[in-house]
Amino acid sequence: MSLTCQIALTLLKAIGPVTAKHLLSHFGTPEAIFAATRAQLAEVEGLNVSKITAILQSDALKLAAEHADLLQEHQVKVLFYTDENYPQRLKECADAPVLLYYKGTADLNHPRIVSIVGSRRATPYGKMLCQQLVALLQHYDVLVVSGLAYGIDVSAHQQSLTYGIPTVGVLGHGLDRIYPAAHHQIAKKMLEQGGLLSEFLLNSTPEKGNFPKRNRIIAGLADVVVVIEAAIKGGALITAGIANSYHREVYAFPGRTTDEYSEGCNFLIKTNRAGMINEAKDLVYYMGWEAAETVSPVLQENLPCGLSGIEHVLINLLKTAPQSIDELGLKADIQQGKLALHLLNLEMKGVLISLPGKIYQLI
Repeated sequence: MSLTCQIALTLLKAIGPVTAKHLLSHFGTPEAIFAATRAQLAEVEGLNVSKITAILQSDALKLAAEHADLLQEHQVKVLFYTDENYPQRLKECADAPVLLYYKGTADLNHPRIVSIVGSRRATPYGKMLCQQLVALLQHYDVLVVSGLAYGIDVSAHQQSLTYGIPTVGVLGHGLDRIYPAAHHQIAKKMLEQGGLLSEFLLNSTPEKGNFPKRNRIIAGLADVVVVIEAAIKGGALITAGIANSYHREVYAFPGRTTDEYSEGCNFLIKTNRAGMINEAKDLVYYMGWEAAETVSPVLQENLPCGLSGIEHVLINLLKTAPQSIDELGLKADIQQGKLALHLLNLEMKGVLISLPGKIYQLI
């Protein structure tokens, strides 16, 4: 009955997270809320007649019982607001969800949590900054959080997997699907090295209005939010604004004033809504983090299938440092035309990025 009542509390119309917490504070348990009389509900501060009626006449318990069976079938963990394993940082936020759904192995109360956000249209510059940041964070025993969206989000998750860092994706829909579908394989790996988290029930679709709600969880879970690239409007700036309201640390990488996807970062810095970091080590300096002595550098082989022999050679050459197409051609002993095709194939598969001046770097 407890799980059913917990779920039912989130299904009550006109009862949001703030009101739900008032009810919990007054009655102590979800069961007591649903057992309360009209007179008892009227004693709760801020609970008007329409909300009281919504509780008394709701069929939430019936619907919740059906969802509870479905959650067990999909092996989804339920984290209720009063549970010890509910994210404690998120609990500090007034509008935090009273119920979260989780699949994975990561500790959501990890000692150090970094949320990384940015544009869905990440540029080579943004991907490079993301790779450099995550590569450094492997030394500092962190959990990386993002939203599994295109661009900077998925780059943060992929780099975390590559460097052996636990990473959690916060979804704007139920845990029975992955959106975008192209990130299904990455999400599958994250279940083994991190997890997937949502406040939305199974069978919930990725509706537009869900993603601002998702962003508040990304902000609330973390000690610090890092904006890598962002236009002047978009989810990354929304997340940064929410993080400000939660009194979280916010930092952003600056970019050229003419770059569309640095405009948002530059704005955050200019208006003192984010501290400026020029390189990855600035973040750990400002956070006052010491390197974890037990953590050794890790670069896991996490490459797509179907690579040719020469493509593996090129990857090994690029492991040392970014290199020009001319340097790669000489070292790999391959004609420029064929080399360019192999490099394009690796770039399309998300293995490397092309930098200005025909320089190539592993992602």
